[in-house]
Amino acid sequence: MLSLEKRPQPSRTWTLASPIVAVLLTMIAGAGLFAALGQDPIEALTKIFYEPLFGEFSFFYLPQLLIKGAPLVAIALGLSIGFRAGIWNIGAEGQYIIGALCGAGVALALYPSEARWLVFPAMLLAGALGGFAWAMIPGLLRVRFGTNEILVSLMLVYVAEQLLASMALGLMRNPDGQGFPGSRNMARMDAATSWIDQSNGMHWGVVIALIGVIFVYVLFAKHILGFQIKLAGQAPRAAAFSGVNPARLVLFCLGASGALAGLAGLTEVAGPSGIVSIDFNVGYGFTAIIVAFLGRLHPVGILLAGTLMALTYIGGDVAQSSLGLPGAAIQVFQGMLLFFLLAVDVLTNYRVRLRERGAA
Repeated sequence: MLSLEKRPQPSRTWTLASPIVAVLLTMIAGAGLFAALGQDPIEALTKIFYEPLFGEFSFFYLPQLLIKGAPLVAIALGLSIGFRAGIWNIGAEGQYIIGALCGAGVALALYPSEARWLVFPAMLLAGALGGFAWAMIPGLLRVRFGTNEILVSLMLVYVAEQLLASMALGLMRNPDGQGFPGSRNMARMDAATSWIDQSNGMHWGVVIALIGVIFVYVLFAKHILGFQIKLAGQAPRAAAFSGVNPARLVLFCLGASGALAGLAGLTEVAGPSGIVSIDFNVGYGFTAIIVAFLGRLHPVGILLAGTLMALTYIGGDVAQSSLGLPGAAIQVFQGMLLFFLLAVDVLTNYRVRLRERGAA
């Protein structure tokens, strides 16, 4: 019979190999899923992974990698800071929504504006502060009352979704929209758009994500705060004895992840999405959790994982339109990635042993 034996030290080989193995297992299981749905599994996987990169219409799909990947990378970077310290922010989707609402609120309040050069910087600041403030709710509740930040941050997602619906139908609704829900299109407002080069998919969200990769890398590689974050996650008692302030660490980690999620929301609503609508949020905050772990909580790994996950979004759309695959099947396929990653990750800390039945 098979049993698990704890390793004296985590395996470095499996730490690096588990994301690759998880991707391969996901492709195998996904092929089985597509076959069960009556599709050619090889063709389905080709549509998802090959067609957007090398297919006939790759010139159209490649810019979408930047559009889909930027918010995933930015949010996952913020989450990785907390996850490394053992602080679990599961509510990035809510912080993403609030950041978008705050930034869009500034744009709509100033429309039309004479001081055009001030509008977008003010939107960026409002988006970051909005996400930061929403993340501070579970942060302060944990520090002050010892509440569980997982539950509080997750429940606040549903509050944020109700606020989004209320704004799209009420205060932010386009007065010239003939009664339809949704705000003015900020992508068409020169002073309020996050687009840099729309034809190539380049917008300020991409720039923020790349700056975030550099910032988080420097934080963990060069700064004492990054060392304290890693120490708090790996050895909490040692961190306490070394003088790490746990309350300050909680607030910093949640605040940083909230601000990055808020910026991702703002650049999305001011660019690729364009409007505040009821269905503005598409689950980036939850998918970013997969991206963070698939990237091993390392900024460069997160950049690569975000690109891969963006590819599954784009390829999933291609497979749906060309093969008639249901959207739920693509979501299951993406979910398999986290499932297999967590399953294979067990081998990082445990080795599989074959023992005779009845042996002690």
